[in-house]
Amino acid sequence: MGFPLRDRIALAAALIGPFLAALMLSLFRTSVSGTDPAPALVLVVVVVAVSAIGNRWAGAVAALSSAAWFDFFLTPPYQRFSIASTDSAETAVLLLAVGLVVSQLAARARRLRVITVTDAGHLARIHDTALLVQSATSPDLVVEQVRRQLVDVLRLQGCRFEYGSLLGQPPRLEQDGSVVVGHRRWDVDRDGWPEGETELRASASGHYSGRFMLRPLPGTVPSLQARLVAVTLADHAGAALDTAGPVLDR
Repeated sequence: MGFPLRDRIALAAALIGPFLAALMLSLFRTSVSGTDPAPALVLVVVVVAVSAIGNRWAGAVAALSSAAWFDFFLTPPYQRFSIASTDSAETAVLLLAVGLVVSQLAARARRLRVITVTDAGHLARIHDTALLVQSATSPDLVVEQVRRQLVDVLRLQGCRFEYGSLLGQPPRLEQDGSVVVGHRRWDVDRDGWPEGETELRASASGHYSGRFMLRPLPGTVPSLQARLVAVTLADHAGAALDTAGPVLDR
C-alpha cells in the first residue's frame, strides 16, 4: 500500500523475472558451467530492466532473486540452495554485488531523468515570467500569471493575491523553501502543509508589495525544488510591483 502501480509491477517482476530467466537458462546448463559469465550477465540484464521500470528497492530485490535462482538452477548441486564449487560461489557473490550496484545506478538514472524533465518545466515558467516582467504594461498581469503558476507548481486548491499591508500571522513559505508557523519551522516533507492558508510574500529590493495566499490541496506535499521555484516566481511578481511604484491596498 502507498506504492505507485508502476513500482508494484516492478516488484512483482523482481520476484518473477529472475526465476523465469534462470529457469530458461537451466535448459542449456549442459553447455555452460557455474563459472561461465554468460548466465550471470543475462541475470544482470534482468536486474537492470527491473530497476529501470521500478525503484531501487525493486532493483535490490531483483539482484537478490537473481543470485538465489542462479545458485538454485545454474550451480551444482542443481535445484538446491547450496554451492559446492568455490568458483561458482564467487560468481554468485559477484552477481549479487554487481546486481545491487547496477540496480542503484539504474534507479538513480530514472530519478535524474524525472528531475531533468521537471527542471525544464520549472525553468520555462521562471523564464516566461521574467520576460513578462520586462514587457507587461501592468504589474497585475505578472501577478495573475504567477498566481496561476503557483497553483500548478505547488498543486494548490487555490491561490489569491493580497496587496498592501500584512494582516495576521498565517504560516509563511520562506525564501529557503521552508515553512514557518509562528516562530517555529514546520516540517512540510513529513507533515504536509499546515492547516489553513500559507502566505508567500512578494517583495523586491527589500520592499514588500503584497503576498500570495496559498490554499493547499489536502494530501499534497510539494518538493523543496517546487517550493523554491514558487519563491522565485513570487519574487518576479514583487519585482514587477516594485518597478510600478508604491502599492496601495486594493
